[in-house]
Amino acid sequence: MAPTPLPASIAVGKLPGLKEPQLLEGPDQRIWLIWLEQRPQEKGRTTALIRPFGAAELSPTELTPAPISLRSRVHDYGGGVLCSGMDGETLLLVWIADGALWRQDWRLPLLGDNRPEPLMAPLKLTRDGDWQLADGLLDLKRRRWLGIREINGVDQLVSADLDATQQEPKLRYQPADFAGYGCLSADGTQLAWVEWQQPAMPWQSSELWCADLSPSGELTEASAIAGGEGVSVFQPQWLPDGSLLVAEDSDGWWNLKRRGPGSTTWENPWPMTAETALPQWIYGMSTTAWDGEQLLAATCCDGCWSLQRLSLDGTVTHIDQPFDDLAGLRALNGRAVAVASNSSSMAGLLELTLSPTAPCAWVHTPAMETPIAQADISVAEPIWFAGHAGQRTHAWYYPPQGQPPTPAQLLVKSHSGPTAMARRGLSLAIQYWTSRGWGVVDVNYGGSTGFGRAYRERLNGGWGVVDVADCAAAAQALISSGRAHPDQIAIEGGSAGGFTTLAALCFSDVFRAGACRYAVCDLTAMAQDTHRFEARYLDSLVGDWPAERERYEQRSPLLHAEQIICPVLFFQGLQDKVVPPEQTQRMADALRRNGIPVEVRLFDDEGHGFRNQATQIQVLEETERFFRTHLNCSGTSNQV
Repeated sequence: MAPTPLPASIAVGKLPGLKEPQLLEGPDQRIWLIWLEQRPQEKGRTTALIRPFGAAELSPTELTPAPISLRSRVHDYGGGVLCSGMDGETLLLVWIADGALWRQDWRLPLLGDNRPEPLMAPLKLTRDGDWQLADGLLDLKRRRWLGIREINGVDQLVSADLDATQQEPKLRYQPADFAGYGCLSADGTQLAWVEWQQPAMPWQSSELWCADLSPSGELTEASAIAGGEGVSVFQPQWLPDGSLLVAEDSDGWWNLKRRGPGSTTWENPWPMTAETALPQWIYGMSTTAWDGEQLLAATCCDGCWSLQRLSLDGTVTHIDQPFDDLAGLRALNGRAVAVASNSSSMAGLLELTLSPTAPCAWVHTPAMETPIAQADISVAEPIWFAGHAGQRTHAWYYPPQGQPPTPAQLLVKSHSGPTAMARRGLSLAIQYWTSRGWGVVDVNYGGSTGFGRAYRERLNGGWGVVDVADCAAAAQALISSGRAHPDQIAIEGGSAGGFTTLAALCFSDVFRAGACRYAVCDLTAMAQDTHRFEARYLDSLVGDWPAERERYEQRSPLLHAEQIICPVLFFQGLQDKVVPPEQTQRMADALRRNGIPVEVRLFDDEGHGFRNQATQIQVLEETERFFRTHLNCSGTSNQV
């Protein structure tokens, strides 16, 4: 029996995005859990919630109620918007909203009471200014916030007094270009952080810097101590004994390296062919944590995440738990938390109680209950195929539900980034398609994260070629195996994935329709007119600009619109600063002039990435309708 088609109103627009969990110890030694929740039903508003650790049955307290929305616009992608810490018996909360830094103190209750109470109204620490703030930490010893300010085309390490109002952040250190991911040593005498300079992105070449902190908080003797050309560093972290940890990929994989107190030598106690890091598009990410006695690490191998205990003697012990999509790992006093999902469970908070000698106990609280029966879930299957230049390439394939074993209509998904990864956690947006008789293949094309540095570097100089060949090869592999119908192959993607979608329609003959969200259409325009963070990204993806201008023109879909002979659907936010709306309009106009069926949907209040519930629903419904109409697909209407 075929499953009931999943409505778009349930598939998207309802699931809150859980981000940046934190743990802290209250005055009665209870551990409290704080996390961020992005709510599409509130136009993407992000708020902070708190409850006792391990008390999922309790309703959390909202620390930042509407209209407060936590958000940073540093590098346009933001992240790292909330800091928390215990100041004696008081919870001190500092957040970023409306471009400013805010503080509020809370009383954490003793046992028997689970409702924190505010001790003051929110206090605006910084004045409005022509800058953006992000990625802060609390230096309570000096009563200040330390973080990043982006101003006048550079990043700065700045501080803000926790007891002043309407202040201008004070410059503490001027990096050469980009910086972030700062961490303070346990005794407060040293600060470590990451720096990188254009044209490199942080996952290509970056450095770990360290400085001493004077009693008054001045940074002295700042110097680079790890990383460099062709090496990426991620999430520095101090251990209580003064050791410094950082993930770096000089051995081809993001592995944790350790430098002992007083030493200048880095050792690799835990070598593995797995990644312990992510591309640093946003602040606030965490894959390793110290729980007070042991080091924990989320590691990725072949697109699947797992959790390991890393002993300081080099022993690696697998922590048994059922989730293979992990993010935001934090730990404290024998407890740990991460945002976790798998092929049959929605993303939620995974709370673990750890023991050095016994199996861990865990509780998983999904952000929402799974709205479809387990029997109706299409479970991701790993497939490997010969991609560009015959290289072994990975994808996740989701078979259509309730269909006979005959060739089915296929949706190829090209992820964004392009240095992102297709993950295996339960996606209702994918189940929306499989419940309607579609197979879906989510491609980890060359350049994707999770498979080592060499796999990421396949895309160097090859954007618009390698990714296109890999997406086409994934579809061809499923056609050859009899799982996909050659005349009913669609492709969709957003941002960089939108570029791959358009390039695939231009430069391959596999696809019969495409849909793009805020897609890069013109590489020459992007090289000259995009935001600061990605201003030189194309140097590595395509070639040096403007010396390699001919290559940019050869790969720009806008300049080869005549080669697209199938219908295309576009979605674009008019507030987009990464891909200007004018690119989408020009691309659509060029296709219309060639007589190609084109539809364009513009959204006044959306930027690069759609946050609004109504927008997300409309995009999914109209994409399915468009493909079903133009591919003459069988299946149930999206209006369910």
